Amino acid sequence: MRVGLTGGIASGKSTVSELLAALGAVIVDSDKIAREVVEPGTPGLAQVVEEFGPTVLTEVGELDRAKVGEIVFADESARERLNAIVHPLVGARSAELEEAARVAGRLVINDIPLLVEVGYAPFFDEVIVVDVPVETQVERAIARGMSESEVRARIKTQASREDRLAAATYVIDNTGTLEDLRERVQEIYDALA
Repeated sequence: MRVGLTGGIASGKSTVSELLAALGAVIVDSDKIAREVVEPGTPGLAQVVEEFGPTVLTEVGELDRAKVGEIVFADESARERLNAIVHPLVGARSAELEEAARVAGRLVINDIPLLVEVGYAPFFDEVIVVDVPVETQVERAIARGMSESEVRARIKTQASREDRLAAATYVIDNTGTLEDLRERVQEIYDALA
């Protein structure tokens, strides 16, 4: 069984991922993998530099995430070019990790922030969506240090709340307490494990 986990920015998806891991699930985190595949010395970083130029590197030769974010969140074409480089690399590495965990007989959760946006939902047997209203996302992201305009720009590039919910087989409403969240995550884990 393939299980995907998604949610919009500041929805609490990372917290849900941590709770699932604490229960025994193996989390294949596509954000972490996306960072790994563009580390210095990787073919992924070389491809990104070839596509966007050396200005996307820091002084020590690492990917300047802030600079890349400025480029791709302001230009849909640039975002598509970056995704065309990074997504296949993330997919290949995710498949390796997923297979290793499956062989060990563990529940595998694929934590993919853009699962709906990139059309991956049909490739999963179950899709868990962490859901909060857009204004809650904005408030939480601002509390983390983002500006309101940055948050709204990111939300605009993500799937709508309605589209994410339409892809869900399980919905986690993350507007309650941490204890409410723990209880709902336990219910879903028990149903899937």
